[in-house]
Amino acid sequence: MIKGNDPVKEKRKEKGKPAGKEIQHLTLMLKVTQSNFMGNVRGRPYRVLAVPGNATLYDLAKEILYCFDFDDDHAFGFYDNLKRWTRSIERYCIFSDEEGGYSPDTKGVKNTRVKNVFNYMKKKMLFLFDYGDEWHFRVELTGVEPAEPGKRGILVVKSVGEPIPQYGNLDEDEDEIDEDEEE
Repeated sequence: MIKGNDPVKEKRKEKGKPAGKEIQHLTLMLKVTQSNFMGNVRGRPYRVLAVPGNATLYDLAKEILYCFDFDDDHAFGFYDNLKRWTRSIERYCIFSDEEGGYSPDTKGVKNTRVKNVFNYMKKKMLFLFDYGDEWHFRVELTGVEPAEPGKRGILVVKSVGEPIPQYGNLDEDEDEIDEDEEE
């Protein structure tokens, strides 16, 4: 049973109408924190994203990678178990969008709407990028606001801290190459 406030139901109560169409006109505020494999987030860099209600998890994944300066060069997924993603009950994976799918209990990301996953306040999911290196990002629904007319796409509304580099400190690697060439 899902606990917490359902923003769709709250809007339905406010307007007295079914919420199906109106959530498309809502903006979900998601806090994305770069974590580690243990789920630690204290003092870690984070971004707050304003996400249109009709955006897909695929769109969200691309924006997370962009705002943390990551290359889009590996597979990814969203999981409800923040520490042990392999034990997740709710899961969405890029592999499930391919013909034949990944597994029957894993949904794809290209056609799954963010509003259908982050469907109550404070809901958290793990965004796992690169199944080899396992980059962890905790994504949490922190608010729901009316969409501003004319605004499209996902926006970064707050950015705190420098992201942990995807491929380490490239400047140090370049310095080592320069030293080797001088010898």
